[in-house]
Order: sequence, then structure tokens, then C-alpha cells
Amino acid sequence: MEKIWMKHWPPDMAKEVVLTEGKIPIFEYLRINAKRTPEKPAIINYGKEISYKELDEASDQFANYLLDLGLVKGDRVGLFLGNSPQYIIAHFGIQKIGGIVCPCSPLFKEMELTYEVNDAGMKCLVTVDLFMPIVAKALPNMPSLLQVVTTNFHDYLPAEPTLPLVDYMQIPKQKIEGTMDFLEIMAKFSKTPPQVEIDMDNDIALFEYTGGTTGLPKGAMLSHYAHLFKPSAACDIMGIGVDSRVLTTMPYFNIAGMLFLVGPVLRGATNVLLTQFDPLTVLQAIDKYKVTEWYSAVPMNLAVMAHPEAGKYDMSSLKLNMTTSFVVALDEKISKKWQEFTGGCLLLEGAYGLSETHTLDTFCPRQKIKYGSMGIPSYDEEFKIMDFDNKDRELPIGEEGEIVLRNPGSMKGYWNKPEATANTLVDGWVYTGDVGRFDEDGYLYWLGRRKEMIKVSGFSVFPEEVEALINQHPAVLENAVIPIPDAKKGEVIKTFIVPKPDYKDKITGEEIISWAKDSMSSHKVPVYVEFRDELPKQGVKLLRRILRDEEEAKNK
Repeated sequence: MEKIWMKHWPPDMAKEVVLTEGKIPIFEYLRINAKRTPEKPAIINYGKEISYKELDEASDQFANYLLDLGLVKGDRVGLFLGNSPQYIIAHFGIQKIGGIVCPCSPLFKEMELTYEVNDAGMKCLVTVDLFMPIVAKALPNMPSLLQVVTTNFHDYLPAEPTLPLVDYMQIPKQKIEGTMDFLEIMAKFSKTPPQVEIDMDNDIALFEYTGGTTGLPKGAMLSHYAHLFKPSAACDIMGIGVDSRVLTTMPYFNIAGMLFLVGPVLRGATNVLLTQFDPLTVLQAIDKYKVTEWYSAVPMNLAVMAHPEAGKYDMSSLKLNMTTSFVVALDEKISKKWQEFTGGCLLLEGAYGLSETHTLDTFCPRQKIKYGSMGIPSYDEEFKIMDFDNKDRELPIGEEGEIVLRNPGSMKGYWNKPEATANTLVDGWVYTGDVGRFDEDGYLYWLGRRKEMIKVSGFSVFPEEVEALINQHPAVLENAVIPIPDAKKGEVIKTFIVPKPDYKDKITGEEIISWAKDSMSSHKVPVYVEFRDELPKQGVKLLRRILRDEEEAKNK
């Protein structure tokens, strides 16, 4: 479609993304800033300051450890830990040898971790000692792993933290036999920068796993240029510069959170890092460290404003807060309340985006806000709305259809999934499966998920993935998953199970739920279980919509 949105492009923003040091890998930006401002804090972690020089050298040491382990360019390394300096150090270190970063959700249980490690063929896994019970169970079934590296939150915390710690961060460090200790790597390995040639357009920097219609997650392969382009765009849109102090609370394993692992380094800014969102900690961090930008989710903003001690803290340093509508949609009332609460900070809808495109495909121009929309397309974006039933037919402005887009952040394809790649990626265009429309000003409205994705407390849950996991229960012959509206979580999961003949009338829903709590992330665990003799199908195709219609009819 014609780029009609450009008439609403912010007048103070360049029309091309700003690559301050050129088209080079993100780790070269780190090296440049380490030479330019070596003593400047790159990270503030609950009071522990890590300078640009220290971050650069630590990531060189981690890179040299991986080389010593025998890893080479193109090898995959998993990060199974929460937001922490160790995560950032490892992220840059992996890419400094041309390795591929594979984020693993810290909510994973054994089956989920085993699948992603094996699918990617990861050679090394970095985790926290608290997660070792999960890793230890999975290890016998993960033959590609050469080494597990363990760390503890105390490794990079100050003796006297300046902000409240999450409970699990206070658990003492454990020595895990058979693993490599992260601090031992920092003590043992050279700070000499390793050398690697990077083809920015074709070499892969990142596997971002995403669910979909084929069941279990697929690794979207994102190039080094994609990994430079989109965080740079985020900096331009939010106005992040060398003097910024960026608060990061969104998880780094998520592609949106990762923008703000990389973005501050690209601009030589300071990352004020929180391992987990907590409203009081956010208030204190903004006040103490004079935070200038924050990327949040709407419930976070509401929780901060509702905290009984909210009025004690100075929020006036905040210049811009970009947010995402998880469970609660951003509207004008919330935005104005936030602006009054902070003394002037704008609260804007973050973006429409996907893992397949390194996210941030749209943004809200601050001079023309349309609440309820996803804003206008970002830098170098091409969009069109296509007929779901005819992929060659583009629909006119105002009509609803499939959102299709391409940009420099788009994936090269799915790892080892040629059929899924062919179905999603056509001549560089990503067919999202999402329903949307554009208005006459070029603002995108997202209307739903053709893929039947479920949103539980802001987490994207794919029915096919949950079904594949539940099918591993010994009593389950097959099952179907649908969403059920929930006042607190937005949606929760219900599974319809056909039990194996030997288990009919011998297994309860409570037993299934208890097993699921031990086997998968909490947001994927079904809240409701119903047993059926059969599931509605058309041939071999499962018809979840019939189950959804039945549930809706019950509640009318």
C-alpha cells in the first residue's frame, strides 16, 4: 500500500533510522563506547555500577571462554535466566564469536527447555543456579550441550543494594558440580577481543522462538542487521541518547524486552536494570537514578500509580514512557492520569510487532495520538492488508484482512522449518496471520489473531503448543485448547481432553492441572479441564471454533 502514514511522521524525527556508528555489529558499538566513555555506567543493577569498559571486557572474556570450549561461528548458545548483568554480558559475548543467541523463557519447565535446546542444537546453556533442578532433569535428553554455565544473582549485586530485591534474588549462591561458574570465567579468561567477520545481512545473530500453527515453537532467524536496525529504531522513536537513563523491566528473553538490552548500548546510554517488575522498586529507581525513558506494560503503569507510597517519589525526570496494552488497553484516561502523576511524561502505545520482524513495526506519533490504534508504520516498513482466502488480493484502506509486512528487521526464515518458512515468508513479506485494517491516515488497527493465539496476563500462548505438551501426559489421547475470559488475566486456558481408553473415568481434571503445573510455564497451565469422547473435526483438522462457540453459548 502507499505510505499514506508519512504525512503524520513526527517532524522532529529523521525519516531514516539513525545508525550512529554505521552498519556494524552491535558488539562493535559496545567497543566504541567502551573506548569513548570507559568509566561511564553501562548498567546500574540495584546499585552495582558496571562501566562500559567492564561490560566490554567481560563480554570478551565470555567470548574467549566459548572459543576455549570449542564453539565456532554459527553455534547456538542458550540463555535460561532472568534479566541480569550476566544476561547482557553473555548476549554480547556470544555474538562476539559470531555465535547465535537463543533466549529461553525463565518460566520454562523441563519439556519446554528440552525442546528448544534440542531444536536449536545449543552447545552451551547459561542459567542461574536456582534453575538447575529443571536443567538437571532435562540434561540426559539434551545431547548437543557441551557445557552448562551457572551463576547467581549475588554475583553482580552490591553488598548493600539501593533498591528492594525480589525474594528469589536473595537466595545464597550454590556451587553446582559439573557446571562452569560464571565468575570463574571472569577470573580465568582473557580480555583480548576475539576477531570474527560478520556479514550483517546474512549472518544470524539471534533465534527468537515463536509459536504458531505447526504446534511447538519455531526459531525465527534474525540477522545481525535486523538486530542493529530495530533497537536503533527504538532509540530514535523514544529519543534515547547518550544522556539517557533507560529503565528496563520487560524480560530480555522477549523480543520487545531485548530492544532495551541493546538500545542503550547503541547510544552510549545507561541501563537501569530491574530483574523483575515491582511497583515500589520502579518508583524508587526512577526517583533515585533520574530515569528518562521506560518501556512498560499498561498494568505496570496502573500498579505504580496505585501504590500507597506513590506520592513520596519524584517522577519528573521521565520524558517518555512507551507501553504495551497487555490485558488492559491504553486509553486517553490512563494516559492523561500518567501524565499528571509524573508531571508531564507522555504515555504512548508501544507498537505492533512480531518475533519474526524483531518487533516495533509501528509506533504512536506523539503529535497525533489515536487511542485504540497501533499507530503508524515505523522506519522502512512496507505494509499491506491481504485477503485471507486469496493471498494475491490486496484489500483497500478500511477493509479487514491479514496484516502482511516486510522491513529490514524481518527474519531470514524459521530454523530447520522450510515448510513453515514458505507459508509465512513470501518474497520477504511476513504473512502474520493477524487480522487488521488501516484507516485513511495510515494508522493500523489490530483486530485479533487468526492463529487463535491466547493472551494470558500479557503472555502469548499458542493453543498448538499447549496441546502438544498436554498430549505428553500418559492418560491423554488428544486434546484441544481454547481461551476462557478472565477478569484478572484477560484470558485463561481450558483444555478438552479425550482420554486413552485405559484411563477413561480414571483421571481427574485436578490431576491434569497438577501435572501441568510441574510440566509447563504457569501461563500455559489450564485452569479448566473437560473430558470428551471425541473432539470436533473436519477430516483431520481440529475445529476449535466449535468448542469456543459452545462455551460462549453457555455463558449467554
